[in-house]
Order: sequence, then structure tokens, then C-alpha cells
Amino acid sequence: MAFLLDQVLRRFIKAGALEVILPDGKMRQYRGRLPGPSAAIHVKTDKALRALLLNSGLAFGEGWMDGEITAVGCTLEDVLGVLMLNIHGSHHFLNGLEEKARFVTRFFRQWNNQRRSRANVAHHYDLNGALYDLFLDEDRQYSCAYFTTDDMTLEEAQLAKKRHIAVKLCLDQPGLEVLDIGCGWGGMALTLAKDYGARVTGITLSREQLQVAQRRAREAGLEGQVQFLLMDYRKLDRQFDRIVSVGMFEHVGIGQYDVYFRSVRKALKPDGVALIHSIGRMDCPGSTNPWIDKYIFPGGYSPALSEVLPSIERAGLWMTDCEVLRLHYAKTIKIWRERFAANRKKIEALYDERFCRMFEFYLTGAELSFRLQGHMNFQIQLSPDLNAVALTRDYQYRE
Repeated sequence: MAFLLDQVLRRFIKAGALEVILPDGKMRQYRGRLPGPSAAIHVKTDKALRALLLNSGLAFGEGWMDGEITAVGCTLEDVLGVLMLNIHGSHHFLNGLEEKARFVTRFFRQWNNQRRSRANVAHHYDLNGALYDLFLDEDRQYSCAYFTTDDMTLEEAQLAKKRHIAVKLCLDQPGLEVLDIGCGWGGMALTLAKDYGARVTGITLSREQLQVAQRRAREAGLEGQVQFLLMDYRKLDRQFDRIVSVGMFEHVGIGQYDVYFRSVRKALKPDGVALIHSIGRMDCPGSTNPWIDKYIFPGGYSPALSEVLPSIERAGLWMTDCEVLRLHYAKTIKIWRERFAANRKKIEALYDERFCRMFEFYLTGAELSFRLQGHMNFQIQLSPDLNAVALTRDYQYRE
């Protein structure tokens, strides 16, 4: 097994350098021809070694969670930086087959009907609420913030995100009815109600998020203006002036895109406006990393715009604006990682060491996916009506 791994890594490392200590204590060094970062790992067990050969995309994360793979004289960020920098076009035969199979079968694995969608959401969003208080901002915005300046705090950048989205929703008069699809813990809905006079209905599939959102509405005295429901977007049976959805589209699943945008079209009044904010990828259609799919976001997928736009067209919606946010999410997750690290002992008390290593692996990999692997966020403004929004973007910058 050590021989096979050696052959794979000789071909894999094309930039930077990686040092590997094997289970028997022997050390191997791999240096690419291109400049890049360096890191070192210890693969402690033969089990982890075998798994890396069969499915490295899943096995490396599992080995890290179980302590069977560790960093040596460096950080997890250093290790993942080297691996993610080299991963494109460097798969060995077995991993190449596995990735092709994952791409071919992604339609079925992401077939997120209502039952599977509820289970997928519960897997991540029904965790102990105290966890999210230990690394998110005070409003529990669990999505990309908007940094208008480099020195903004997380709280300032998340507020800027909400305001940026509100401008695109064209809330030019109080009392407009707004639907928030995937409302999370209610922060966006409460802001739109309090600061813009909107009447908001937020829907979620997470019971944990629903309870928190309803409590926050009561505490803010906004019960008459905001309601939160446990509901699937496919069950909507009324129309709204505006629709907003932030960080939810990643959970729809590629097989449901037509259904999703038809549902948005059906729920919008004839002159309505919708704003969809989602993680995407700049290169081309792909598949979700198997470790992320198993442990973090089952059924999740960050699409290329080329996969999204055809469904928008088929739904009969105008794309009245599209903005790509590049490094904003990397900056957001960097702050989350710092806060997670500062509260690690408290989080370990909530769960255990394995959970902490899992979450650190997720956050670190997520940040680097935006820095090294072409992930980004997009905001798409939609309307059934050609004349629903202003002719130019000037109104966004005036606000």
C-alpha cells in the first residue's frame, strides 16, 4: 500500500511540497516543479493508508476526524492548502473512476424530495443551537457576509449583506409582503420587517431554527408583522410581492431546479421581484465532495451558473440582475474559524473532540474552496415583469 501511495503522490504533487510519514515511521517527500506552499502529515494506520488509495476525497476527512491522519509541524490549513492546490487534474485511476461515477449519479443522489429535504436539513441545522452562537455573528447569519471595507467586523459585514439584498428587493414602500425561503434563525425576515416595514413570511424545514425564529419575533414585538412556518417551498399556495432566499438554493438539488424556479414564479405577483443568494462555482458543472456530502451537507451542491440559468428561462422569469461575490465568503469563514478556535473548549463540551475536528476540517476546506478552487457566491434578481425594476443599477449604489 505504501508503494502505491508513493506512486500516486509523485504524480499528484505538481506545486509546492508535501512530506508524508507512513505508519511504519518511514518518511517520503514530494516536491512539485511549480512553486507553492509546503506541509507535512502523519498517516498513522494502515487502515487510513488503504482508504486514501480507494477514495481519498472521503478518506482524508475521515482519517482527520479519527486522528489517524495528523499535521506535523504545520496546521490543517497548510495541509489542505497543498492538497487543494494540486487536486485539479491529478486524480489517480481509482479516484478518477470514483469522481466520474459521482458526477454521473449526482442527479439521483441529489433527488431532494420533501422527505429527503427535511432529513438533510435536520442533519446540519438542527444541531445544538449553542454551537452556532459560538462562531456566528449575533444575528446568526449563516451565509456569506458583504465586506464593503477590509476592516469591517463580522457583525457589520452581515448587516451590510442584509441591506445589500434589501436594496435589490426594491422595498420602496412599507407593507409589501415578502416570502423568505429558507429563513434560518429569522435574521433576514426580522430586519426586513423592522427596517423596511415589510410583512414577512419565513419558511424553513428546521424545527430548531423555527423555534428560535418564532421566539425572536416575539421578543422583538414583531409577531403581527412576521410569521415563521415549518414548510417546504413546494407547498406554497399564495403569492407575494417579494421573495428572498439566502443560502438555501445549495440544498435544492440539481434535479429540483425546474421545480424550484417554477415555485418562485408561481409565488410571485405579476410585478414581483425575487432575490436568490447562493454559493456557486465559476468553472463548470461538478459534484459535491463525498466527505462534505456524508458529514456536513447531505444532498447539497454548489452549481455553476450554466446549470441554473436554463431553469430560470424555462420558468419564464427575467434575470434582471446578477452579481458575483468572489472572496466575501472566504473572509466570512476566516472569521468563523477564528471564533470557533477561540471557543473550542466550549464546543468540545457540547459534543466531543471528533466533532471539533470534523467541524474544523469543514470550515477550513470551505474557506480554501473560495480561495483556491473557484467557489463564489451569486445573487440573482428575478421578476416575471420586464419593467419591475429600474432600468439601470444606479438605485443600488444610491442606497
